[in-house]
Amino acid sequence: MCGIVGIMDLDGGPVDLHDVERMNRVIGHRGPDDVGYHGEPGIGLGMSRLSIIDLDTGHQPVGNEDGSLQVVLNGEIYNYRELRHKLQQKGHRFATAGDTETIVHLYEEHGLDCVEHLEGMFAFALWDAPRQRLLVARDRLGIKPLYYGCFGRRLVFASELKSILQLPEVERRIDWESLDHLMTFLVTPRDASIIAGIHKLEPAHILVTARGEVPCRHRYWQVRFAPDDSLSEEDAAAALGEQLERSVRSHMVADVPLGAFLSGGIDSSAVVATMARSSTEPIKTFSIGFTDRRYNELDDARLVADTFATDHHELVLEPNVTDIIEELAWFLDEPFGDSSAIPTYMVSKLAAGEVKVALSGDGGDELFGGYDRYLVEQREQRLEYLPPPVRALMGAVSRQLPEGVRGRNWLHHMSMSGSSRYLDANSLFRTDDRRSLYRPEVRELLAGADPLQAALAALPENGCHWLSKLQKFDIEGYLPLDILTKVDRTSMAHSLEARVPLLDHKLVELAATIPPRMLLGPGGGKQIFKRAMRGILPDRIIDKPKQGFAIPLGRWFRGDLDSMLRDVLLSDTSRKRGIFDTDQIERLILRHEARGNLDLQLWTLLSTELWMRTFLDASPAVAGAPPGYPPRGAIARPAPSHGQEVPR
Repeated sequence: MCGIVGIMDLDGGPVDLHDVERMNRVIGHRGPDDVGYHGEPGIGLGMSRLSIIDLDTGHQPVGNEDGSLQVVLNGEIYNYRELRHKLQQKGHRFATAGDTETIVHLYEEHGLDCVEHLEGMFAFALWDAPRQRLLVARDRLGIKPLYYGCFGRRLVFASELKSILQLPEVERRIDWESLDHLMTFLVTPRDASIIAGIHKLEPAHILVTARGEVPCRHRYWQVRFAPDDSLSEEDAAAALGEQLERSVRSHMVADVPLGAFLSGGIDSSAVVATMARSSTEPIKTFSIGFTDRRYNELDDARLVADTFATDHHELVLEPNVTDIIEELAWFLDEPFGDSSAIPTYMVSKLAAGEVKVALSGDGGDELFGGYDRYLVEQREQRLEYLPPPVRALMGAVSRQLPEGVRGRNWLHHMSMSGSSRYLDANSLFRTDDRRSLYRPEVRELLAGADPLQAALAALPENGCHWLSKLQKFDIEGYLPLDILTKVDRTSMAHSLEARVPLLDHKLVELAATIPPRMLLGPGGGKQIFKRAMRGILPDRIIDKPKQGFAIPLGRWFRGDLDSMLRDVLLSDTSRKRGIFDTDQIERLILRHEARGNLDLQLWTLLSTELWMRTFLDASPAVAGAPPGYPPRGAIARPAPSHGQEVPR
């Protein structure tokens, strides 16, 4: 696990490695064990290494036999031993014992198709000096991040956005459509970032460019839902159990201490149970809870820990989380609407005190239909039979009702059909509510932008089961943009490698063959996964209602964090930005105090303002902060008027 950075001069000119070093320095938390650089005309590569495999010879960048190829890798290649053996049989000579070197020799054999042979989580950059060609690749599910952008005649890339912001030619200008997407779906878009001109490389994509050429992207894999109706439930459950065991075993390969996150839910419990069967030593497990028992799963986590005799560690998170929230603005890299980043950050900190690698259970809800929203959509499928004129009437009535009136949003939602209804149900701010957040100048900039329509275009084509369609949409969007981003940033903030065995791509492909009828049932989602785990996990874990990794944020905002919320969102600093209508935000706060149902909306607004103070208002000294130094005091720090393009 590492952080990688790089600069390519598209004209073949020199690259100042001091620029690469500046980019690398701010992500030192991703790899505090080692740094490495490679520079030659046209290219500069850098990396910060967290040593997990091959502690002695695993320095990066890594070259081939004659040094004409150089690669930097963030992540782990789980099948590197098998690949290494095959490559050695073909005459390739290895200088290290780790996984990174496998990539350069695969490239020698297969060129750009080398990525198709890799199993694991990765983002890597490979420089081919003879061809003056750069290959940048990201893993199939988007477990590891990669940002990039072209500025002048330079292509720059990095594991985190903040690295690219260190370059003087990069203007810190907000991408307004990304901001609008954030206020709709809690995250910025798949292929863009909150900063104009900086993009995400999407999962399962490669980016290729050569000297004098325009960079081009290519997708090399996608999950295809093709249910096998001949599959019996018994065979499906057995196949899942076998593939999970293979995946967990491969994810346990490490030369450093290893453990697991344990929430008490079925996914993390299944990972822990499988780890315990594959280990001769007690597995270290880590859980977090709250004083509010409605959000506390520690009893269930303890049950699993006792069942499998783990070395269990837990922490109760108290409401005084102001410092955590400010630190998150630095480490999350972009505004982020998922407040479960708070407990994920803290459980990562807890684990990092004991291990360098932690396995998690993320991905199970997408693969096996575990989200409650799938059950809601299953119930609402009957609305497809409503005559279109009735739907149109309900929509017209909803538009006549004032904002905040009970029933307005319900009528609007019921007037929709199919995928539009699903997206509406999972929107943070609906269209009218979102527009009312912005100042008139911002609304003008966003004229014609519609995140919901863009999301509809990304949904799979008709022809597959509605559940498969939504699962694929979430696997390609919500999973990498929210879940995996949260886990990557919060774990790496503490120099901890988080691995996700449920997202082994072969397990994902297997899950895509399971008929939808085996997923949703009277007992909720994940029916086939529950069957696979029956007899392995305690029945209480399998049969309990889904809880999710929620926190009592709404109550905190009405109590201990109320003053912070007001001090940040209603401050002169926020007003002077000219982005949000502060009066409208104050109305939201008052509505939340009265009804308590706007915690995620307020969290997203808070996260956005703290991000702006951290990355747009920060002085150059803070913007180039050394590793491990997130800017603090964002609430009290006066914000200068420069550093952000404000609409005029």
